[in-house]
Amino acid sequence: MVKIGDFDLSKGAAVVAVISDSPMEQARAAHLQGADILEIRLDLIGIEDTKSTLELLAALKAEVNIPRIATNRLPNDGGKWNGTEEDRVQILLDVLSSVDAVDVELAAPVASMEKIITFAHELGKTIIVSHHDFTKTPPIENMENLLEMAWKCGGDIAKFAAKANSPADTINLLRVTHEATKPVCMISMGDIGKHTRVIAPFYGSVLTYGAVGEAVAPGQLSIAELKRTMRALL
Repeated sequence: MVKIGDFDLSKGAAVVAVISDSPMEQARAAHLQGADILEIRLDLIGIEDTKSTLELLAALKAEVNIPRIATNRLPNDGGKWNGTEEDRVQILLDVLSSVDAVDVELAAPVASMEKIITFAHELGKTIIVSHHDFTKTPPIENMENLLEMAWKCGGDIAKFAAKANSPADTINLLRVTHEATKPVCMISMGDIGKHTRVIAPFYGSVLTYGAVGEAVAPGQLSIAELKRTMRALL
């Protein structure tokens, strides 16, 4: 059983709102639209010191008390962090006690990953190990290998997002989702794969991500669109 905060992912997929800028306003809007979890994109909100970040997290919890994932995304994985790797990791370490889960990239330096995952485990936090491919969807075997690597690194959830260049790409990704042996979050990015943000949870993906304001990933739907469409399909 995997949980993020008090949300039990074994009972159904969670809709995660990506908080990128104007965090208080976006968090309120996400809550009103029915988001289950907030992903705090530290690389996008424009705060680069620990004190201000902790103050923001406390304010968000007081305003919208739903589980939170901390992410400080690397540029290679679609992030906007422009500081040092040491500072990127340190901010994540400093805020871990104030969130329910952390997302760390599979492509992160080994030392960075080990520090974050070790401390997260000590605190009992849920760990998402993620990988993003913005150009293509790799063959099925490659996707399965990446998921295995994410779990072996210590991920409670293996997250994989890849650009779909054909309908076959989305079918292959959904097949891997359905056959996964441990918790996954699977996303097919771009217009061709847009529907997977709604459909993948029905094949076993435990998280799906939506935008509150402007989309921060190709093909990302709004929280309201996700919730409305998923309700229609249930």
